[in-house]
Amino acid sequence: MTTDLYHDRRVTAGLLAEIAALAAKTSKPVRLMEVCGTHTMAIHRHGLKNLLRGAGVEMVSGPGCPVCITPDGFHEAAIGLVTGRENFVLATFGDMTRIPTRIGSLQTAVPAPGSAVKIVYSPAEALDLARRNTGRDVVFFGAGFETTIPAIVVTAKRAMAEKRTRFSVLTAFWTIPPPLRAILTSGEARISGFLYPGHVSAIIGLAPYAFVAREFGLPGAVAGFEPADILLAVRSILEQIRDDRPRVDNAYPRVVRTEGNPAAREVMDSELEPADAVWRGLGLIPQSGLRFKPRSSAVDAAVKYGLHPAGDASDAPGCRCGDVLRGVISPPQCALFGRMCTPDHPRGPCMVSLEGACLVHHKYRGPLRAAKRTP
Repeated sequence: MTTDLYHDRRVTAGLLAEIAALAAKTSKPVRLMEVCGTHTMAIHRHGLKNLLRGAGVEMVSGPGCPVCITPDGFHEAAIGLVTGRENFVLATFGDMTRIPTRIGSLQTAVPAPGSAVKIVYSPAEALDLARRNTGRDVVFFGAGFETTIPAIVVTAKRAMAEKRTRFSVLTAFWTIPPPLRAILTSGEARISGFLYPGHVSAIIGLAPYAFVAREFGLPGAVAGFEPADILLAVRSILEQIRDDRPRVDNAYPRVVRTEGNPAAREVMDSELEPADAVWRGLGLIPQSGLRFKPRSSAVDAAVKYGLHPAGDASDAPGCRCGDVLRGVISPPQCALFGRMCTPDHPRGPCMVSLEGACLVHHKYRGPLRAAKRTP
């Protein structure tokens, strides 16, 4: 089956009509959190934000942007490495270089003599840099969820097998289920249900979300990223509300299996262990991060360079990125949004990352833009 069906106007119109009928029968306002930043992008790009609001469903962004939730301490540690060490290469993804901190960003940092910041498109490319720069230390600064972590771990294992002693990884690894518990426990966001991330769920499966229905009585569905994918998941959540039978539904079965991807999880389990982690906007969440096991310390940049990067997870003055990540506010409710904080002059990571809710809202804001993207 091609994806054309998932963009078909007749299909999406039919699903929206069903969603509207279900939402009209609910006794409380329906407010669903799309956990994944890629979902936030897709919902706005296809004009679904306004269409779902018109159908009686409010969508709110969540903490599913790894660049956004990484505290400034990690970025400042990376800046310290490349500015304080000669003959050093700091490799990372492009949006990681633009995160503003109290000491600037990697993009504005002045590297020490012989040192450089290199933008790469994969961890494997960072390892290639180490192969070509045998006289310089190379650190890959990687932030990610369960979707991208396996590829970084495979690269680290390859470096250890090749005895690339001058290559290491500065990890900012996060796992998705724990912050959902933190959001629900706080009670700030008033969530009716969750749109679970398709990419992460392809790795971890469905079981890690079961506590949401079991302990909090809230429905949820794993969604893909085409318009009909998202609407199918929203319809499932509303059906669960109607039937008062919350569960974890898989509305993306062509990609996500119930058990996820055991091979990818085995790769992570072989080299990583759970750890308490600090999230921007959410603070310290027990066992919500991953770090290298002691046996893999040779490739762990935090161990190699004596780094303790967690630090303070608060925002810059006036910035409310943390509130956005918790689902407490929508980006336009921040006083800086679109005024002192824009994509060209971001005040926080939510306006930098391609998955950042502020950048997405800014890019697709206004009824005219939304109308042009109606599926």
